[in-house]
Amino acid sequence: MLARIQAFFRQETAGGIVLGLAAIAALVISNSPAEALYEAFVALPGEIRIGTDWLVLSKPLVVWVNELWMAVFFFLVGLEIKAEVLEGRLSSVRLALIPAGAALGGMLLPGLIYVAVNLANPEGLRGWAIPTATDIAFSLGVLQLMGPRVPTSLKVFLTAVAVIDDLGAIVVIAVFYGHHLSPIMLWAAALGTAVLTGINRFGVSKVMPYALVGGVVWLFLLKSGIHSTLAGVIAALAVPMRRGDGSSPVHEAEHLLKPWVTFLILPCFAFVNAGVSLAGAGISALFGSVPLGIMLGLVLGKTVGVYGGALAVMRFTGGRLPEGSDQQQFLAVCVLCGIGFTMSLFIGSLAFEALGPDYHRQLRLGVLLGSLLSASIGVWLMRRALRGESVGT
Repeated sequence: MLARIQAFFRQETAGGIVLGLAAIAALVISNSPAEALYEAFVALPGEIRIGTDWLVLSKPLVVWVNELWMAVFFFLVGLEIKAEVLEGRLSSVRLALIPAGAALGGMLLPGLIYVAVNLANPEGLRGWAIPTATDIAFSLGVLQLMGPRVPTSLKVFLTAVAVIDDLGAIVVIAVFYGHHLSPIMLWAAALGTAVLTGINRFGVSKVMPYALVGGVVWLFLLKSGIHSTLAGVIAALAVPMRRGDGSSPVHEAEHLLKPWVTFLILPCFAFVNAGVSLAGAGISALFGSVPLGIMLGLVLGKTVGVYGGALAVMRFTGGRLPEGSDQQQFLAVCVLCGIGFTMSLFIGSLAFEALGPDYHRQLRLGVLLGSLLSASIGVWLMRRALRGESVGT
């Protein structure tokens, strides 16, 4: 039994499965007699106190997960971005152009569709960036479930698009979803960033000093008005890529953190954010401007944006489809980019933070249904493509 459990967690699809189960559990509990227990659980208070009143951080569980645990997730994202840019799939202009064009199209068009649907809803417009995100764990997990017949080049393409998409999400969060800024805390965070740069210049190759200073930067950003999870990215980018002996602190930290992020942090995030009560929600709820804008952005905007952006770059550069793939397989992967889930929920929680619970309910409904539709359509297209059937047959 233990061997089977270990074998499951070693599978590439395991992370997506656990993430999905956590979201399903939240939905089931939120629509059961235990709904009150779920609401009480996500609202559990937690406090960090230093001295009597010198430093007091008192937040409910859902905020600790979204602010602190997700900073660890963004630390891993930052490590992955650095590795891809310096030595990986994005290490040259030629390698990066097609996924970069795809990611750009996959961010612009969903945002425009959402804005068009929400023009008459000024409050809802704050969520324009929600459908611009791709959940790398979920989308890759779904693609892996299709088996070994899926060309490896398509998995590489999807990973590259998702990494660039994450980089775009970081910029969007930093620029558009801050609060009232505190200049003193911003200067303190800048000083912490300078310290990170300094220890890098002095050749410190242990990851722990970067994590500790990053934690201080996180605290300053939390008080500054800039979203605190960005501290994870700042700290990760300061970690040196290589030591003098050729070993890589970045890859070592990735290897250490990935299981914790995949099997603990992201499922916990999904569980505390995906619970939405469907009581009294009829078909009309789907046609509210917020859930409709999210669903159309994820399903239609992501597909057309990623597919069109990639083809446009191919036409101008003479590039080709990923090796061993055809047009229908490539289209299926573009559809899978519409699985926004974790990142979409996270951006939405920032966008609607100051609004009432109704907006958060609409957010979850739109993200869950939009991601489910994208996954279902993408799987259907890929299965037909692998059987040699065209869409029109």
